[in-house]
Amino acid sequence: MPSSPPVRLHVFRRYFIKVSVWHYGDRGQDDIRIVIEDFRTTMASRILFPAKCSLTISSSAQKCITNVGVRSLSTSLPYHATAAKSKKTLAKPGVKNIVLVEGVRTPFLMSGTEYADLMPHDLARGALQVSYRKLKYQLRFNTVTQVIDLIRVRKSHRKPFAAHLLEMVDQIIFGTVIQEVKTANIAREAALGAGFAKSVPAHSVTMACISSNQAISTGIGYIASGNADIVVAGGVDFMSDVPIRHSRQMRKFMLNLGKAKTAGAKLGLASKYLSLKALSPELPGIAEFSTGEIMGHSADRLAAAFGVSRKEQDEYSIRSHTFADNATKNGNLSDRLTYIVPKTGKVVERDNGIRVSSMEKMSKLKPAFIKPHGSITAANSSFVSDGASACLIMTEEKALEMGYKPKAYLRDFVFVAIDPKDQLLLGPAYATPQVLDKAGLKLSDIDVFEYHEAFAGQILSNLKAMNSDHFAKKYQHRKGKLGEIPMDKFNLWGGSLSIGHPFGATGVRLVTTVANRLEKEDGQFGVLAACAAGGHGHAMVIERYPS
Repeated sequence: MPSSPPVRLHVFRRYFIKVSVWHYGDRGQDDIRIVIEDFRTTMASRILFPAKCSLTISSSAQKCITNVGVRSLSTSLPYHATAAKSKKTLAKPGVKNIVLVEGVRTPFLMSGTEYADLMPHDLARGALQVSYRKLKYQLRFNTVTQVIDLIRVRKSHRKPFAAHLLEMVDQIIFGTVIQEVKTANIAREAALGAGFAKSVPAHSVTMACISSNQAISTGIGYIASGNADIVVAGGVDFMSDVPIRHSRQMRKFMLNLGKAKTAGAKLGLASKYLSLKALSPELPGIAEFSTGEIMGHSADRLAAAFGVSRKEQDEYSIRSHTFADNATKNGNLSDRLTYIVPKTGKVVERDNGIRVSSMEKMSKLKPAFIKPHGSITAANSSFVSDGASACLIMTEEKALEMGYKPKAYLRDFVFVAIDPKDQLLLGPAYATPQVLDKAGLKLSDIDVFEYHEAFAGQILSNLKAMNSDHFAKKYQHRKGKLGEIPMDKFNLWGGSLSIGHPFGATGVRLVTTVANRLEKEDGQFGVLAACAAGGHGHAMVIERYPS
């Protein structure tokens, strides 16, 4: 039998809120009864808090609680969730559980289109702002575990938690590749523009196509070491307006010109440094600095080495665009939010690079890099893109304290470095078996795979490498191959070939997509992987947060 409950009555606007706590000693749990009354109706809900339980609340009570403006702050009654499946968890004793709370991105657009007149920090700021708005929505409409705090908040006239979010973040980290010279630390400029408190530190990282992967991993390091509880990680790249430099001779002339005091001295500098060659600008490097080879050439050689045909690449590209188109129509790409272009006010709601084509049209395209016999074309390569992404990560304890329902646990991850000449794009083939070994998982344990698609030939070569005993033994010094990744679990919502690939932003998209697919497809473990310039690679295991 429950013990006699203490009853408190609170008045808010036209509502009477009666809170009573019934303690069941024999069951070791509290039953919080919240009754919200107005002059027309009475609604009640029950929230049970045993040692481990799920949260349930009636839709009518949810509606009523929402109407009085419930916000989540903190509670003395912890909310625990239980796993939806009986599979093992990757939680480790004495190690903090770090969770992904939310991930968002702007629509990824082909460069030179709707974002053409912006600056990179505009997109990064937009990603931060939409993430903040989405988190406020989640607090307002999706959480009732801390409804009692409504009373304390209203009584003390404190702001709801959502108003303090911009001040409570411990670190903001952004990845970027092509850096705008006016915003050298783009993370800081984007954070200030988005309204985050000036006291929140922000820094930028770069690691080619896995820059936001590195931003997330850096944030995990801050949290795991106890130096942060809440981190915003993201990434941005903007290819519509890349920095183009004067030639070195012209730069020398311009730097020394200010030191020349007379017309004769200035003419002397001009004769020393200026020539027709000096007038030619320097474009950003697209070739590997260490090898001098363009990535498309590397992809062509890689596809040839693994016997990936032009037909296979074109078929895979059509697959990617078809899946992305279906995911868009089915509303699965929920991380992509509406972006309003500054100044013009144009509303952008979709990725504009998704083009479902046919084998007949694809076969007519000429090779883009190795001519005339190469297999890489513009249609089976990722396209130059603009876009930004951001995600909120924190300890599980902090997320629940603040009233959030996490999406996923961020578990083990690895970074690898390999030969940039012959294995430039094979990062996923090296990183995937390593991260599975680290997590103690087998290929059969994985429900969702999300890999970065730089080129169709690159993806198919990595899949063949992971299913090759020869490759595993000779190059990875492993006993045998990892195995064949089932394509019915692989990149089912499209990928970089179709959605787009703003270099610094793709990592967050991969992490968020894995988390969303695990929930949608009722899976538990997911793996993401990506290659990057310089011969780098990254892979991470993500575990679905229990229902």
